[in-house]
Order: sequence, then C-alpha cells, then structure tokens
Amino acid sequence: NNFSHDCLQCHDQTKWSPATFDHNTTQFPLTGAHVNVACTNCHSSGYSNTAADCYSCHKSEYDQTNDPNHAAASFPTDCAQCHNTTNWGDANWDHDNQYFPINSGKHRGEWNTCADCHANTNDYGTFSCIDCHEHEKTRTDNQHIGEVRNYTYDSAACYNCHPQGKADN
Repeated sequence: NNFSHDCLQCHDQTKWSPATFDHNTTQFPLTGAHVNVACTNCHSSGYSNTAADCYSCHKSEYDQTNDPNHAAASFPTDCAQCHNTTNWGDANWDHDNQYFPINSGKHRGEWNTCADCHANTNDYGTFSCIDCHEHEKTRTDNQHIGEVRNYTYDSAACYNCHPQGKADN
C-alpha cells in the first residue's frame, strides 16, 4: 500500500490517531473543496505516486461539461487555469481583456451562455454578431456601403473593425 515504514512520519509517539501528516508539505497542498475530501478519494491505491494534476480526478467533469464543451474546444486539462478549488462552477475566464468585451459596455447582460454567441460549441473561435444584430442590417449597410472598402455584413468583418464592440472602433 506504499506506506512508509517510518511511523513517525505521520504519527507521534503519544497517540496513534489521528495521523499528523501535513499535506501542505507535498506537491499538492489541500485548498478549498479539497480540504474536506476523504483521503481515500485520491489515495485509493496507497499514498505514493498519487497524481497531482486536476484531470486525473476530474476527467469525467471535464468530459461532461458542455457549456462550453471543454473537450471539443480543446480547453487545457489544467483546471486551475480557469477555475479555483473554492468555487468550481464559476470560471475566472477574462473574456473582456483576452478577447471581446461581453461583461462590460453594451454587451453586458445581453447573453446567458457561451452558446449565445458561439453557436458551434466545437469551435469557440467562431462566433456570431449577426444572430443578435440581424435586425440592424439595413441601417448598418447604409452606414458602411461606399464608406468601408470591401464591406460585408458578417461577423468576422464586424469584429475586424470593431474588436471592442463599439461603433467608433
């Protein structure tokens, strides 16, 4: 079972239980929800050589997540890049600064899920401005035809000229 033969590594001389093992001295300090998990949840085959990566325990959550679909979008399997150990549900993805501002300005509160803009959940690099702004086509055409070289009314063209989602950029 891979336990050390040196009992004093985990126990003291006055009492056998509880063990005094300090997980903070390992390559996987326990934080957040991991603090209250039973040892056997991670150490079913002993205590040596237990994987310390998120995916080894959270593979099923990763594979079953569909908003967004982590596997299809090839999200990293290092969960800590977007999540923390205290609140798994809310990712700390900074969409506004890394890509397009959806949490500020006119787009704030105008969407409910990633799929509202990213209809193809197998490719989060594709998105649609037109799905929400289709009713503005005539006005937008009138403002751009003759003013913008090679103007087309499509999402990629919108984003190329308006990467911050504002009319003046």
